[in-house]
Amino acid sequence: MWWATMAINARRLFQPRLYVRRREAPRLWFAFAACAALCVALPAGVWAQPATAPAAWPSKPLRIIVPVVPGSFTDLAGRALAGELTEALGQSVLVENRPGAGTTIGAGVVAKASADGYTLLMTENSFSIAPALYGKLPFDPVRDFQPVALIAEAPTVWFARLELAARTPKDLVQLARTRPGELTYGTGGNGTSSHLAAELFIDRNKLKMIHVPFKGVAASIAEVIAGRVDVGTSSVASAVTAIQAGRMRALAVTGKERNALLPEVPTFQESGFGDYDMPIWFGIIAPAGLPKPILERLFNEIARAGERPRLRDLFVGQGARPMAVPPPAFAKRVESEIALWREVVPRVGIRPD
Repeated sequence: MWWATMAINARRLFQPRLYVRRREAPRLWFAFAACAALCVALPAGVWAQPATAPAAWPSKPLRIIVPVVPGSFTDLAGRALAGELTEALGQSVLVENRPGAGTTIGAGVVAKASADGYTLLMTENSFSIAPALYGKLPFDPVRDFQPVALIAEAPTVWFARLELAARTPKDLVQLARTRPGELTYGTGGNGTSSHLAAELFIDRNKLKMIHVPFKGVAASIAEVIAGRVDVGTSSVASAVTAIQAGRMRALAVTGKERNALLPEVPTFQESGFGDYDMPIWFGIIAPAGLPKPILERLFNEIARAGERPRLRDLFVGQGARPMAVPPPAFAKRVESEIALWREVVPRVGIRPD
């Protein structure tokens, strides 16, 4: 064998007490040089072959942590995505609900998980709101996470009781300024997305209104319909039935385009409030340090899942717009929203329950 020859010749050449006749030296040097050249020419894999090749990802089931209660839209979206990924990845993708503390309990589970692609977080705006609401979190919202894909946006709608003398956002602003501290606005709870959506509009327009928090937007909508609360905010999906039935009046929706479920309702931009926007986003986030090949595969599979009927129809049916925002842009958006709420929340004095 060639390597045996190389070893023998090297030994003869370099052994201190080995006598090498002058006429043999050139042949030995030539043989050694030829063997060395052959070693360099061999494929790198011959020398770098590990004792055990790493298992391909994924080699076991994945889990998606949903930081809200079962039955919520975030939960439904997470389960629909899990079904699509199970088929695409060839491994079971399980959904685990970890609600509580403004979604920070579930986020904390993911922050402490291994960055191996087997634990993911399905969340929404509350992820970027929580750092401003809670003084100390068991994780860093930027350093401890890797945004994977923003998969959908749902607009927020402002609505009013039928008897209120306001048909547009401008009417509402004028009425609130003539009656400071009198008008009431209902939300789905203190520190929720619907609450922050209302506070952002009120803050931007320097209004004084009374917050009436409820345990969920359904109760808030019921009180507006009953005429006991003046205005409210929620996702389009939550309010569309009552608006279409004529039980309360829609004032405007957030977003750059009118919503397909409420095509007759103008956007805030159309209404002259171009600096106000508060869509509710839904996205997948992983622990920081996720290997790039796994990150890329996850994003690509999630993007493809959003194009298939199971997930696309769910979002469209709820007035949401499916999308596939890649990791860098999604991360930038999360960071900008964290900065926004850290400025707004202390100024308006919001405190978690």
